[in-house]
Amino acid sequence: MAAPSSNVGKPTRDRLPCNTTSFQKKSRSKLVSIPGTRPSVQNGQLIVSTGVTSLDYVIGGGLAVGTLMLIEEDRYDSYSRMLLKYFLAEGVVCGHELYVASAQDHPNDIIQELPSPILDDIASPKPAESPNKSCDPEGVDTMSIAWRYQNLPKVQTSLACSSRFGHYYDVSKTMDPEVCQAARCHSFYLPERSTSVTSSPAPPSTATGQSPMPEAYVSLLKDLQEVIHKEGFDGSLSQTKSRNILRIGLHSLGSALWGDDICCSNNPSHGHALTTLLYGLRALLRSSLAVALVTVPSHLIQNKALMARITRLSDTAIALESFRGSEKETNPLYKDYHGLLDVRQVPYLNCLVCDLPDNKDLAFKLKRKQFTIEVCLCHLKVSLADH
Repeated sequence: MAAPSSNVGKPTRDRLPCNTTSFQKKSRSKLVSIPGTRPSVQNGQLIVSTGVTSLDYVIGGGLAVGTLMLIEEDRYDSYSRMLLKYFLAEGVVCGHELYVASAQDHPNDIIQELPSPILDDIASPKPAESPNKSCDPEGVDTMSIAWRYQNLPKVQTSLACSSRFGHYYDVSKTMDPEVCQAARCHSFYLPERSTSVTSSPAPPSTATGQSPMPEAYVSLLKDLQEVIHKEGFDGSLSQTKSRNILRIGLHSLGSALWGDDICCSNNPSHGHALTTLLYGLRALLRSSLAVALVTVPSHLIQNKALMARITRLSDTAIALESFRGSEKETNPLYKDYHGLLDVRQVPYLNCLVCDLPDNKDLAFKLKRKQFTIEVCLCHLKVSLADH
């Protein structure tokens, strides 16, 4: 009688090896090894720092690679320009490549004004000060409030992530010129491109016979596409080359210097120019290892419906309202801040619900020579004073 065959210890197609379990360690993506990046804890998307740690916290940890961030400029373009420099400075420190486009200041001048990185022990939060000191803006000496509110716990105003991401910078000092020169930067300065722009007009659209975008926007988008493709940020190069991130900084799009008239009229002739540009830019970003930060002078755009469309075409959008030149500058309620920050939009990436900030009353200020975002207690003070 033949011995019965046995399959013990021999894995078959219907049987898994005995050492296989349902719990397996996920292998890290190759993109995680790129310097200055990490996967988001919310959606697993690869993110980079904006250069401002408190801003990273507000928008959900950082900027996702392949997305576009819109900054609505303050009236004097002081703090929005500062955020652009922070964004570019973080790219220099992390070894990322830069692409800077401007119609007003030369990109080289912007790079030379980047803030200098500072040591961690200088930038780290200081320990809590003694309650006897009168520097607390919520102290009784600053403002008299109802007695029933005095014993309530203090509101946590500082915004910071639990894990360290990004670097700190001193806006009173500029980055070492040798470090800036060592960074790989692609520039687009419109006055230098004006000859090529006028010599190669944009193709007309089939509906109106006119181009939906000014020639400056067409040239900018074409130049961006060439840089992304030639440098391999769209994956066109072989996998043997180490991957890197392209940080794109576009300054003051929509202004008249770009040949756009959305800031000059309520019914502009190029009403769809900027939205068309942003639509094409997002298409380039989605398929490349690039992230873009765009500033727009929204306070000059009279058509609010058009500004709403511009916001919707962005993945992340914030607005800056500076107190400079306004009555709030001398208002004692706002003496601890330099302006307000409003989060207009945050992205929906690999999830059904976006990560909204815990508090929508946000303000910014220059603290210890750094740009910081905190929870604004001005509205709370006003409500308590009314009682």
